[in-house]
Amino acid sequence: MIAVVEDEKELCESLKLLLIDKGYEIVTAGSCGEADKFIGNPQIDMFLLDVKLPDGSGFDICRKIRKSSEVPVIFLTSCDNEEEIVTGLDIGADDYITKPFYTKELLSRISANLRRSKFNAGYIYKKGDIVVDFDRYKISRQGDELNISTNEFDIVKMLIENKGRVVRRDAIYEKIWDIHGNFVEYNTLTVAMSRIKAKLGTYGEKHQQYIETIRNVGYRWID
Repeated sequence: MIAVVEDEKELCESLKLLLIDKGYEIVTAGSCGEADKFIGNPQIDMFLLDVKLPDGSGFDICRKIRKSSEVPVIFLTSCDNEEEIVTGLDIGADDYITKPFYTKELLSRISANLRRSKFNAGYIYKKGDIVVDFDRYKISRQGDELNISTNEFDIVKMLIENKGRVVRRDAIYEKIWDIHGNFVEYNTLTVAMSRIKAKLGTYGEKHQQYIETIRNVGYRWID
C-alpha cells in the first residue's frame, strides 16, 4: 500500500487513479496532520510526500517516519533547489522527483524503490520449482538446497531485481566482479551463467528456462 500525501486535490486524485490502475493500493492525505495516522502502519509500503503542505512540510513527516521505519520515501515537489533536495535525502528520503514529472519516470522510481525495500527486508522469491531466500543467500529447487556460489547467487539476485528487463553483460561484470578490482576473462560470465542455468533447471510442462540469454547483450530473468 502506498500513502500519497499531497495537498493539491487534483494532482492527488490523478496520482491515486494512476497508481490504482497499475495495481497498487492507495491511501491519501492532504496535510501533515492527516498523514500522521499512516506513520507506523505496517501495511504502508511507501510514502509519496509533497514537500510543502498547509500545516508543515514533507520533511517533518519524513523525520517522524525514520524514527521507527525504513519504508521507502519519495519526495514530490515543484522546487528543484539543490539545497532542498540534499536536505530531503539527508533526513532519510530514498528519492526525489520534481514536478511536473513524466508518468513513466514516476512509476519506474516507485517500482525500483519497492524492489530494493523488499530485498533489503529479506524478501523470499518463488517461481516455478525454485525458492530464493535473499536474507539467507540460499536457493532451493523442489525443496532441495542448491550448491550455489556467492557470485552465482549475486547474479541471480541482480537478474530477479530487474526481472523482465535485460541486464547488460558489462553491468553484471561491474557489479559482481569489477567492483572488487579483480581481472576476469570475458567468458567468465558465460561460464557462470551456464552453471546457473543448469542448477536452476526448467519448470512447467514446456520446460521453460528461468533466464533468457540475449546474444551479445546480456541476460533477462523471465517475468
